[in-house]
Amino acid sequence: MITVYDAAGGKLIERTEPGDLATSVWIDLVNPGEDEDKAIEQALGIEVPTRSEMREIEASNRFYTENGAYYMTSIILHSGVQEAPLTSVITFILSGSHLVTVRYAEPKAFPVYVARAAKGDVDCVTGAGVLIGLLEMLIERQADLIERIQDEVERIAPLVFAQKGQATQNRRLDVILRTVGKEGDITARAQESAMSLHRLSLYFANAARERKDDPRVLGRIEAANHDILSLMESMRFLSARTSFLLDATLGVISNEQNQIIKLFSVMAVMLMPPTLVASIYGMNFKNMPELDFPFGYPMALFLMFVSGLIPYLYFKRKGWL
Repeated sequence: MITVYDAAGGKLIERTEPGDLATSVWIDLVNPGEDEDKAIEQALGIEVPTRSEMREIEASNRFYTENGAYYMTSIILHSGVQEAPLTSVITFILSGSHLVTVRYAEPKAFPVYVARAAKGDVDCVTGAGVLIGLLEMLIERQADLIERIQDEVERIAPLVFAQKGQATQNRRLDVILRTVGKEGDITARAQESAMSLHRLSLYFANAARERKDDPRVLGRIEAANHDILSLMESMRFLSARTSFLLDATLGVISNEQNQIIKLFSVMAVMLMPPTLVASIYGMNFKNMPELDFPFGYPMALFLMFVSGLIPYLYFKRKGWL
């Protein structure tokens, strides 16, 4: 699908009909077909990368210049239909005063930016202005995600380290383990995306200098790069904390399992002497003097109680219970 935007009156306006693509400011390709790629290539004289080419790992295949156009491919974190955010690659092509975006996902940053640009709140008269606006919005959305993860980690931490007697029904360690693991995975994806955005901002800054773009755009790129570095620092701390919580949760689970096994072991040892007494007096031999003793039954119960009480007091004194 091709969506074309023009700049008029300092605002970004979506066209109802594609028309002459060469006069547009921003062309957004979402899940494009071959015919749509060819239309863009003919109108702007550029090569639109395929989906497989966009997924190349090498930096030389993600950031390069061809026929005067600057190609920048970045990994973007976005929310899909699944509960956990996903990553997808998006290619930004800066050619003259045009910006072409090629994507196979629908991050919320794009419609949010379009809504803001439609009000004239941002500089969107050139392709470089649109690109820095999109970059700023992507960083803002990622910062919101990191704040949500931080809030979730702050909520989980007291549950993991709850003191004995403070545990509630909400402290299910298996649920906590899955939650911490999920947040750690999201943080790792966010780190990958932030590193990719950092590389994009550096390449974009060099391209802006070579193209002699508006100095204000270059200043916004540098500010966005500082924001990304700040986010990366926060994510490193958050990644270390989620790893610590994951290890701590596993340690608490192991400790509780050991406590349960220890309790069963102690109980088994405590019940062995009473079981021995019951077994002796449960035998049906003729010559057992206690069978005819009037107080034999109370005596047997007393022996069973004392034989179980002595190990209990011993284990209690040792701190095993």
